[in-house]
Amino acid sequence: MNMRTASEPDSAGFVLAGGQSSRMGRDKALLEFAGRPLVERALAILQQAGLPAKIAGAVPSARASLEAYAPIVEDATPGLGPLSGICAALATTSARHAVFLPVDLPLLPPSLLVFLLRHAQMTGAAVTIPSLSGFMQTFPSVIDRAALPALQNALGSGRYGCYAAFKAAAAALGRPLASVAVEILAQSGQVSDPRGLPAIRWFLNLNAPDDLVCADALQSVHD
Repeated sequence: MNMRTASEPDSAGFVLAGGQSSRMGRDKALLEFAGRPLVERALAILQQAGLPAKIAGAVPSARASLEAYAPIVEDATPGLGPLSGICAALATTSARHAVFLPVDLPLLPPSLLVFLLRHAQMTGAAVTIPSLSGFMQTFPSVIDRAALPALQNALGSGRYGCYAAFKAAAAALGRPLASVAVEILAQSGQVSDPRGLPAIRWFLNLNAPDDLVCADALQSVHD
Protein backbone atom coordinates (compact mmCIF):
# COMPACT_ATOMS: atom_id res chain seq x y z
CA MET A 1 0.00 0.00 0.00
CA ASN A 2 1.54 3.31 -1.09
CA MET A 3 1.55 5.79 1.80
CA ARG A 4 3.42 8.60 0.09
CA THR A 5 0.51 10.71 -1.03
CA ALA A 6 -3.07 11.20 0.06
CA SER A 7 -4.01 13.01 -3.13
CA GLU A 8 -7.43 11.75 -4.15
CA PRO A 9 -10.26 13.54 -5.95
CA ASP A 10 -12.62 12.30 -3.26
CA SER A 11 -10.87 13.71 -0.18
CA ALA A 12 -10.42 17.17 1.30
CA GLY A 13 -8.69 18.75 4.28
CA PHE A 14 -9.96 21.29 6.79
CA VAL A 15 -8.19 23.24 9.52
CA LEU A 16 -10.43 23.73 12.56
CA ALA A 17 -9.77 27.27 13.75
CA GLY A 18 -12.83 28.22 15.76
CA GLY A 19 -11.60 27.77 19.33
CA GLN A 20 -11.98 30.51 21.92
CA SER A 21 -8.25 30.36 22.88
CA SER A 22 -9.15 31.35 26.43
CA ARG A 23 -6.11 29.72 28.04
CA MET A 24 -3.72 31.12 25.44
CA GLY A 25 -5.11 34.62 25.88
CA ARG A 26 -5.22 35.41 22.15
CA ASP A 27 -6.42 33.79 18.94
CA LYS A 28 -4.29 30.69 18.41
CA ALA A 29 -4.84 30.57 14.67
CA LEU A 30 -2.70 33.67 14.15
CA LEU A 31 -0.19 32.87 16.90
CA GLU A 32 3.33 32.48 15.52
CA PHE A 33 5.21 29.25 16.07
CA ALA A 34 8.68 28.77 14.60
CA GLY A 35 8.23 31.90 12.51
CA ARG A 36 4.83 31.04 10.99
CA PRO A 37 1.23 31.49 12.14
CA LEU A 38 -0.31 28.27 13.39
CA VAL A 39 -3.01 28.39 10.72
CA GLU A 40 -0.36 28.52 7.99
CA ARG A 41 1.46 25.55 9.50
CA ALA A 42 -1.75 23.52 9.78
CA LEU A 43 -2.67 24.23 6.17
CA ALA A 44 0.84 23.21 5.12
CA ILE A 45 0.51 19.86 6.96
CA LEU A 46 -2.68 19.10 5.03
CA GLN A 47 -1.17 20.22 1.75
CA GLN A 48 1.97 18.14 2.30
CA ALA A 49 -0.35 15.16 2.76
CA GLY A 50 -1.71 15.90 -0.71
CA LEU A 51 -4.99 17.40 0.42
CA PRO A 52 -6.69 20.57 -0.82
CA ALA A 53 -7.12 22.60 2.35
CA LYS A 54 -9.65 25.09 3.71
CA ILE A 55 -10.37 26.67 7.08
CA ALA A 56 -13.49 25.69 9.02
CA GLY A 57 -15.01 27.27 12.10
CA ALA A 58 -13.07 30.54 11.99
CA VAL A 59 -13.66 32.95 14.85
CA PRO A 60 -15.65 35.87 13.35
CA SER A 61 -13.20 38.47 14.68
CA ALA A 62 -10.31 36.71 12.91
CA ARG A 63 -12.08 35.97 9.66
CA ALA A 64 -10.64 38.87 7.69
CA SER A 65 -7.09 37.92 8.69
CA LEU A 66 -7.54 34.20 8.01
CA GLU A 67 -8.93 34.73 4.51
CA ALA A 68 -5.41 35.60 3.42
CA TYR A 69 -4.32 32.00 4.04
CA ALA A 70 -7.10 29.84 2.58
CA PRO A 71 -10.81 29.80 1.73
CA ILE A 72 -13.06 29.82 4.80
CA VAL A 73 -16.10 27.61 5.28
CA GLU A 74 -18.92 29.61 6.86
CA ASP A 75 -20.07 28.27 10.23
CA ALA A 76 -23.79 28.90 10.67
CA THR A 77 -23.53 28.50 14.45
CA PRO A 78 -20.12 29.83 15.56
CA GLY A 79 -19.12 29.40 19.17
CA LEU A 80 -20.40 25.82 19.56
CA GLY A 81 -17.00 24.19 19.27
CA PRO A 82 -15.29 22.06 16.63
CA LEU A 83 -18.33 19.85 15.96
CA SER A 84 -20.08 22.86 14.46
CA GLY A 85 -17.13 23.54 12.16
CA ILE A 86 -17.03 19.88 11.15
CA CYS A 87 -20.70 19.90 10.21
CA ALA A 88 -20.28 23.11 8.21
CA ALA A 89 -17.33 21.65 6.31
CA LEU A 90 -19.03 18.34 5.55
CA ALA A 91 -22.13 20.19 4.33
CA THR A 92 -20.12 22.15 1.78
CA THR A 93 -17.75 19.51 0.40
CA SER A 94 -18.47 16.96 -2.30
CA ALA A 95 -15.56 14.80 -1.17
CA ARG A 96 -16.44 11.49 0.42
CA HIS A 97 -13.73 11.78 3.08
CA ALA A 98 -12.79 14.91 4.99
CA VAL A 99 -9.66 15.15 7.09
CA PHE A 100 -9.92 17.49 10.07
CA LEU A 101 -6.85 18.99 11.74
CA PRO A 102 -7.03 21.44 14.67
CA VAL A 103 -5.00 24.58 14.29
CA ASP A 104 -3.10 23.92 17.52
CA LEU A 105 -1.35 20.61 16.66
CA PRO A 106 1.67 21.94 14.73
CA LEU A 107 3.95 18.93 15.32
CA LEU A 108 1.84 16.29 13.55
CA PRO A 109 3.65 14.75 10.56
CA PRO A 110 1.75 14.73 7.25
CA SER A 111 2.42 11.00 6.89
CA LEU A 112 0.00 10.30 9.76
CA LEU A 113 -2.81 12.02 7.88
CA VAL A 114 -1.94 10.01 4.78
CA PHE A 115 -2.17 6.74 6.70
CA LEU A 116 -5.45 7.63 8.43
CA LEU A 117 -7.04 8.57 5.10
CA ARG A 118 -5.88 5.38 3.39
CA HIS A 119 -7.16 3.35 6.33
CA ALA A 120 -10.56 5.04 6.08
CA GLN A 121 -10.73 4.40 2.35
CA MET A 122 -9.85 0.74 2.73
CA THR A 123 -12.03 -0.09 5.74
CA GLY A 124 -15.11 2.01 5.01
CA ALA A 125 -15.11 3.29 8.59
CA ALA A 126 -17.49 6.13 9.37
CA VAL A 127 -14.79 7.92 11.36
CA THR A 128 -11.09 7.13 11.67
CA ILE A 129 -8.96 8.52 14.50
CA PRO A 130 -5.54 7.77 16.04
CA SER A 131 -4.89 6.36 19.48
CA LEU A 132 -1.86 7.08 21.64
CA SER A 133 -0.84 5.09 24.72
CA GLY A 134 -4.19 3.34 24.56
CA PHE A 135 -6.19 6.59 24.59
CA MET A 136 -8.34 7.68 21.68
CA GLN A 137 -7.34 11.02 20.16
CA THR A 138 -10.28 12.94 18.73
CA PHE A 139 -8.05 14.64 16.17
CA PRO A 140 -6.82 14.42 13.55
CA SER A 141 -9.90 12.64 12.24
CA VAL A 142 -11.08 11.33 8.89
CA ILE A 143 -14.85 11.49 8.53
CA ASP A 144 -17.03 9.97 5.83
CA ARG A 145 -19.48 12.59 4.55
CA ALA A 146 -22.30 10.07 5.11
CA ALA A 147 -21.87 10.72 8.84
CA LEU A 148 -23.12 14.31 8.46
CA PRO A 149 -26.82 13.76 9.36
CA ALA A 150 -25.94 12.01 12.62
CA LEU A 151 -23.36 14.67 13.50
CA GLN A 152 -25.90 17.41 12.78
CA ASN A 153 -28.40 15.61 14.99
CA ALA A 154 -25.91 15.58 17.85
CA LEU A 155 -25.16 19.26 17.34
CA GLY A 156 -28.86 20.17 17.16
CA SER A 157 -29.53 18.22 20.35
CA GLY A 158 -26.93 20.22 22.25
CA ARG A 159 -24.39 17.38 22.38
CA TYR A 160 -21.25 19.20 21.32
CA GLY A 161 -18.61 16.62 22.25
CA CYS A 162 -16.89 15.37 19.10
CA TYR A 163 -15.93 11.89 20.26
CA ALA A 164 -19.44 11.08 21.47
CA ALA A 165 -20.85 12.44 18.21
CA PHE A 166 -18.38 10.30 16.22
CA LYS A 167 -19.53 7.19 18.09
CA ALA A 168 -23.18 8.06 17.50
CA ALA A 169 -22.57 8.64 13.79
CA ALA A 170 -20.76 5.32 13.40
CA ALA A 171 -23.61 3.52 15.19
CA ALA A 172 -26.22 5.25 13.04
CA LEU A 173 -24.44 4.15 9.86
CA GLY A 174 -23.75 0.65 11.15
CA ARG A 175 -20.09 1.17 10.37
CA PRO A 176 -17.03 1.24 12.61
CA LEU A 177 -15.40 4.07 14.48
CA ALA A 178 -11.86 2.99 13.67
CA SER A 179 -8.81 3.80 15.77
CA VAL A 180 -5.21 3.31 14.70
CA ALA A 181 -2.39 2.89 17.25
CA VAL A 182 0.19 5.55 16.44
CA GLU A 183 3.02 3.82 18.31
CA ILE A 184 2.69 0.72 16.11
CA LEU A 185 2.72 2.85 12.98
CA ALA A 186 5.87 4.64 14.15
CA GLN A 187 7.67 1.47 15.27
CA SER A 188 6.93 -0.26 11.98
CA GLY A 189 8.06 2.73 9.93
CA GLN A 190 4.67 3.19 8.28
CA VAL A 191 4.46 6.72 9.67
CA SER A 192 7.42 8.90 10.57
CA ASP A 193 8.31 12.44 11.48
CA PRO A 194 10.98 14.09 9.29
CA ARG A 195 12.39 15.86 12.36
CA GLY A 196 12.74 12.63 14.31
CA LEU A 197 10.23 13.57 17.01
CA PRO A 198 8.82 10.58 18.93
CA ALA A 199 5.14 9.86 18.39
CA ILE A 200 4.10 11.02 21.83
CA ARG A 201 5.31 14.52 20.96
CA TRP A 202 3.25 14.77 17.79
CA PHE A 203 0.12 15.40 19.82
CA LEU A 204 1.38 18.33 21.87
CA ASN A 205 -1.63 20.64 21.92
CA LEU A 206 -0.86 24.35 22.16
CA ASN A 207 -3.49 25.42 24.66
CA ALA A 208 -1.47 27.75 26.90
CA PRO A 209 1.74 29.82 26.72
CA ASP A 210 3.71 27.05 28.48
CA ASP A 211 2.74 24.64 25.69
CA LEU A 212 4.14 27.06 23.13
CA VAL A 213 7.43 27.23 25.03
CA CYS A 214 7.62 23.43 25.10
CA ALA A 215 6.85 23.16 21.37
CA ASP A 216 9.48 25.77 20.56
CA ALA A 217 12.06 23.78 22.53
CA LEU A 218 11.19 20.55 20.73
CA GLN A 219 11.31 22.26 17.36
CA SER A 220 14.71 23.83 18.00
CA VAL A 221 16.24 20.57 19.28
CA HIS A 222 15.09 18.59 16.24
CA ASP A 223 15.62 21.22 13.53
